[in-house]
Amino acid sequence: MLAYPDVQTLDVMGPLEVFARTVRWLKDHGARSDDAYSVEIIGLKRGAFAASSGLRLHAEHGFAEVGRGIDTLLIAGGKGAQRYRAHPPLLRWIRRQAGLVRRLASICTGAFFLAECGLLKGRHATTHWRSCAALAREYPDVSVEPDRIFVQQGSIYTTAGVTAGMDLALALVEEDHGRKVALEVARELVMFVRRPGGQAQFSAQLAVQFAEQEPLRELQAHILDHPREDLSVETLAHRAGMSPRNFARVFTREVGMTPARFVTSTRVETARRLLEESTDGLEAVCAMSGLGTPESMRRAFLHSVGIPPSRYRERFNRHSLARKTLPAAPRKRIGSARPAGHRARRPVI
Repeated sequence: MLAYPDVQTLDVMGPLEVFARTVRWLKDHGARSDDAYSVEIIGLKRGAFAASSGLRLHAEHGFAEVGRGIDTLLIAGGKGAQRYRAHPPLLRWIRRQAGLVRRLASICTGAFFLAECGLLKGRHATTHWRSCAALAREYPDVSVEPDRIFVQQGSIYTTAGVTAGMDLALALVEEDHGRKVALEVARELVMFVRRPGGQAQFSAQLAVQFAEQEPLRELQAHILDHPREDLSVETLAHRAGMSPRNFARVFTREVGMTPARFVTSTRVETARRLLEESTDGLEAVCAMSGLGTPESMRRAFLHSVGIPPSRYRERFNRHSLARKTLPAAPRKRIGSARPAGHRARRPVI
């Protein structure tokens, strides 16, 4: 993980904790006896530096010390990205590493480093939703996708803000060790779900925070708790004590999406949980989530998640995953290469 002064702490520690927890899970379950990953922080120079939160992180090596040997290089975002993406020696190092590593990824506004290096030219990419407009404006040759958790283009990955780095790390764990391991690590970390990259940055639950008017906040909570009820605009407007037209206008302004889109997002998320946790048939899931028919659920999933419900269940259902065997994987290294003459050891983060 490349980090620097005023980096976002969770951009650094969130993904690294996913890899570290994967090492522990594989050992605890007898899948491996060695460490599947070695995680390490690379800084502008060796030693301690302050993150934007005030916490101090420690870099095992400065980037100038590091040559070949990195398997996966992650670049964190944060307040300091604005300053250090104009650091010529660092940019030259990133460009050189892009041709050496197996995978290169940015977390949050770390995407600006990749864009400044020209590595995103002609590619699709994403970043924190607050910075998507700036990324598109400053780098018009990048196709910015503001409504994605993460985007993969070949061996280069970009993610949305902060915790999306953990979603990407889980996706990389899935690449290396299979779906079962990735899902179990997500459960170990008490993550709500291992979100696929095509999912929108805002879930229906997050949107509840945006409504300022108390009646609408209560109405949103009602939708989340009762997705199978009649949630038409007319019914919701009556519950809110408004005319349908005024309700739709106020709701869209306060929440940032139409009532119909919010309801659909809520129902899709409900269906996702059911597909992950239960063995109920698709028709039962449709009924419990309020999505209607299997065909309407399929259309909603393709639009919101990017894959059909059947494939989502195959990938994430805990019961089907429990029947799969754990695939073997070679030892991967996340972080810096060992400089010449450096004695191999496992860094502790």
